[in-house]
Amino acid sequence: MKKHILVISQCFYPEQFRINDICKEWVKRGYKVTVLTSIPNYPEGKFYQGYGYFKKRKEKYKGINIIRVPVIPRGNNSFTLILNYISFVISGILWGLFTSIKADYVFMNETSPIFQALPGVFYAKKNKIPGYIYVQDLWPDTLEALTNFDHPLIIKFVDLIVDYVYSSCDKIFTTSRSFVDSIAKRGVEKEKLEYLPQYAEEFYKPIQISEKEEINKDKFNITFAGNIGYAQGLDILLDVTSKLKKQNLEKKVVFNIIGDGRYKEELITEVENNNLNQTFNFIDRKPAKEIPEYMAVSDAALLTLTDNSLFNMSVPAKLQSYMACGVPVIAAVNGESRKIIKEAEAGLCSETGDDEELANNIIQLLNKNKKELKKMGDNSRNYYEDNFDKETLLDQLDKYFS
Repeated sequence: MKKHILVISQCFYPEQFRINDICKEWVKRGYKVTVLTSIPNYPEGKFYQGYGYFKKRKEKYKGINIIRVPVIPRGNNSFTLILNYISFVISGILWGLFTSIKADYVFMNETSPIFQALPGVFYAKKNKIPGYIYVQDLWPDTLEALTNFDHPLIIKFVDLIVDYVYSSCDKIFTTSRSFVDSIAKRGVEKEKLEYLPQYAEEFYKPIQISEKEEINKDKFNITFAGNIGYAQGLDILLDVTSKLKKQNLEKKVVFNIIGDGRYKEELITEVENNNLNQTFNFIDRKPAKEIPEYMAVSDAALLTLTDNSLFNMSVPAKLQSYMACGVPVIAAVNGESRKIIKEAEAGLCSETGDDEELANNIIQLLNKNKKELKKMGDNSRNYYEDNFDKETLLDQLDKYFS
């Protein structure tokens, strides 16, 4: 009989997260997969068209059974976002209390917040089956980093939940080696922890196209694709552009910003207020499968993060996507991401928040010939194949589903 994996993930198809592909691959490998998720509303904060409290609560996608529990939409403020998180936990636990579905394993996909794992912990304990968690964000570190919230009683409460989740899971996978060390410091035994980097879907690959409608091929194109939030640190580009302007280079470079997020409108306003429009090209969120086309007509991919000890330990999923596309990476990051880019010789790195160094690196790239840029792009792709191969990583997980 097929082994049955219950996946707990607050975000899932049609929302664009890598867990979608992992589940599809498990189905191909012969597993039965059920996903407990919410009504899709990320990142816009409102339910996707065609979905609602009484619409498409059960769905089949690529052989995956999807069950959607009711949640309060994320909205566009902190209060509704908190309600969104809490409502998923409550709905998920209630579902687990009354469901007749019997799984062999629970796999908790923990992006943020870690509370979304609680329905999975509850289900695993109730049914006495193994529970695994895939940690992509550290808590309460993420809460403090993104909100500057440090109320000791609330942080203590979150700490208790984090410790409860970790102690309740049979295996903890992390997307970063630094996460392993950080979680171990909480008293979690090292044997329980395992580094499992993210991979990129197969459509992230080098492709050959000569142009893309929204891209001005007469400029040096630096492209960012993904969530446009405060954590991404894209505000550094305002100062970088000002420095390029002093050298009359702002007309030669364009930052293509693809995606949506909480910081997007504010960034657009700041660009307009500073008369920097000619250096920025904002493109609406695109299906993930289209991103390689934009990378193919770009000279470099952009990775930035805000200056925070947590983000220094993180490896954003977009880094694997960029490298899989075989493009040079221009980055303002520290820690793990910086180490990967330097080790791969896949691009140029500056310190997080150092706009002067980032501007100088962009000028360096401007002065490189096509052969030198191609070499960086090839290094990027080769490193991806050697370190983030999809089949190898899925084989690593398979050991725990037998």
